[in-house]
Amino acid sequence: MRAALYVSAGNVVVGEVPDASISAPTDAVVRVLRSCICGSDLWSYRGIVERAAGSRLGHEFIGVVEAIGAEVTTLRPGDLVVAPFQWSDNTCPACLDGIQTSCQNGGTFGAPGTDGGQGEAVRVPRADGTLVAVAEGTSGVQPSLYPALLATSDVMATGLHGAVLAGVSEGSTVAVIGDGAVGLCAVLGAVSVLGAERVILLSRHADRSAIGRSFGASEVIAERGEAGIAAVRELTGGLGVRHVVEAVGTKQSWEMAVGMARDGGSIGAVGVPHTAPELPLFQPFIHHLSINLGIAPVRRYLPDLMTRIMGGTLNPGPVFDASMGLEEVARGYAAMDSRTAIKVMLS
Repeated sequence: MRAALYVSAGNVVVGEVPDASISAPTDAVVRVLRSCICGSDLWSYRGIVERAAGSRLGHEFIGVVEAIGAEVTTLRPGDLVVAPFQWSDNTCPACLDGIQTSCQNGGTFGAPGTDGGQGEAVRVPRADGTLVAVAEGTSGVQPSLYPALLATSDVMATGLHGAVLAGVSEGSTVAVIGDGAVGLCAVLGAVSVLGAERVILLSRHADRSAIGRSFGASEVIAERGEAGIAAVRELTGGLGVRHVVEAVGTKQSWEMAVGMARDGGSIGAVGVPHTAPELPLFQPFIHHLSINLGIAPVRRYLPDLMTRIMGGTLNPGPVFDASMGLEEVARGYAAMDSRTAIKVMLS
């Protein structure tokens, strides 16, 4: 079968790899219908994070179950399923606490020795605990809904998790730092799922801010750094916001998050800190800020998000502004690296 392979920084190809197959009785094999490129994939593409040559790429996909292991009980061949970006047994103490990304039997698609989502098929370990089937099945889901369902495998759930970590609830005022797919989905999750009344999006790109507004952003601020902090405080009578979602993971974004949070506020951080920004504690300490951060446990949010999508009340699909075939994956990486695409969907 064909799959995307990492060669070196800036060099991604499609090559032949062994067919995905059952190797444990708890496995399933999923034929991929749609996959995508994630902003976190760009860290190795840019040479910032080391990756082995020839390794598989991608961790977000939806597809159809083709085969199941002897111990799989909740899935059948032919099921249309969404896969979280990490697999989990959904029964260990961490999973029962709602942090499936800390599952003691879990792992990440595209990690060494595993299939990546950017391929024709994927072996899914711990299939019962990982995959969530769409109740309507393949016959009941139009392909036009595939982008929305695909978004739940990572960015929609991750954006929502940022808002949850920030303590967003009905009537909240929220600032979202980051206009990538995760930040945009944080806007959507804060408004459509948690009931925020006002969302201030930090964005300086017209195409991204337009999606943010369509997702429910009340205001958009283009300034960065101290100017961005001042703009948010001006919009809030000098107080700052009680809830901040940090969806970037850089030193500047963290400084902005701390600077625009009002006394007693909360910061929910889901931007992966690949550059390991330092977090001085004195300002959060004297301003009584709560800081919550972590990898989004997508599996925890999937059932509810999928129900909302199928019910027509949630549509994160617009974060995909480019669609390509798998054979065009190199062009997709280049487009996201140059920021000419927000998020690329692969068919």
